[in-house]
Amino acid sequence: MDILVDLDGTLLDPKPGILGSIQYALRSLGAPVPPIDDLAWAIGPALRTTFPRLLGSTDRTEEAVSLYREHYRNGAMYDAVVYPGIPQALDALTAAGCRLIIATAKPHFFALPILEHFDLVRHFMAIHGPELDGTNDSKADLISCIVKQHLVSADAAIMIGDREHDVNAATRNNIRTVGVTWGYGSTDELIAAGAAALCSAPPDLAQAALDLLGSLAKFTGEMSPPVQLSHR
Repeated sequence: MDILVDLDGTLLDPKPGILGSIQYALRSLGAPVPPIDDLAWAIGPALRTTFPRLLGSTDRTEEAVSLYREHYRNGAMYDAVVYPGIPQALDALTAAGCRLIIATAKPHFFALPILEHFDLVRHFMAIHGPELDGTNDSKADLISCIVKQHLVSADAAIMIGDREHDVNAATRNNIRTVGVTWGYGSTDELIAAGAAALCSAPPDLAQAALDLLGSLAKFTGEMSPPVQLSHR
């Protein structure tokens, strides 16, 4: 049983570090700088899709990405917190025999040291993210590479993520998703994207993931409404 796991908004709340770095890049370019609370939508998508939206064109995208990374690697990358209950949920999933694989829109150059810093890397058999040059910025392409490299079988694998991007990318690879609602995607967003199950609190995550894995053998291909789980 394989579980692909998103990072930002799923395992960690990265808001100060990511959004502060976006603001730094915009400020350095002399562009308008939205308040941090107006930038929450930018947690999840790849930077090369975020900056054109903020700048109004693609002309300075690479410069903005470079400035973002300058700020991020100078300490902002660790300006995050692990959601309470996540380490215990990961422990339960590994104890159940699942292979856990990080599938994040964050370049693996950053993802690995972040996971090491927060003592989460020990839970994962592999860490995957895009290359710094933009290779695999598409999460669907990233997941496709993971599937091929680790021989992941779609009928024995799921995705866990907090945004529609996670659901859509997994769906393109015939993988179903547990959408978590404590991150940066709304319940409506996850349902509209086609999440197979919803989980509202980390203490319920392991059971939600195992329930979905257990249902795969019975899946007929027909769409069904997502299962709503609440913190017991």
